[in-house]
Amino acid sequence: MTMSNSGEEGQAPSVAGSCLCEAVRFEVTPPSMICAHCHCTMCRRAHGAGFVTWFSVTHEQFRVTEGESHLVRYKSSDHGTRSFCALCGSSLLFETTEHPERLDIVLANMEGPIDLEPQLHVHFDTRVEWVPVDEVLPRLGGPTGMEPL
Repeated sequence: MTMSNSGEEGQAPSVAGSCLCEAVRFEVTPPSMICAHCHCTMCRRAHGAGFVTWFSVTHEQFRVTEGESHLVRYKSSDHGTRSFCALCGSSLLFETTEHPERLDIVLANMEGPIDLEPQLHVHFDTRVEWVPVDEVLPRLGGPTGMEPL
């Protein structure tokens, strides 16, 4: 995984991130493409949570700075691969052949703010009922998880 030079003039400063044990450390250079809460079954199970908040950048905007040898990739579906730390198990990344130009990063693993706040809910129609959602963000679902509800 690579990233463009974060020290280039006029480029936004990188934001650091890591797994729980900090064996895997990385940097992301804005701008982000999207930031969304995902309620799909696979995300919930992979993270042990009611939903997961992801943000997306191009592969060139991401760089592992420490512990790349600790990153494990798991093919979670015919189109998706998830990466996590082999030491602590933290879920870190998601890649899909449906959007090969982007890399999804778990927002909770960032050590500072990114350039976007969550903008919408995806796969909302598969959400769990025990997580209340009171906000007014758009809610998408359907077969692709990205259709207006």
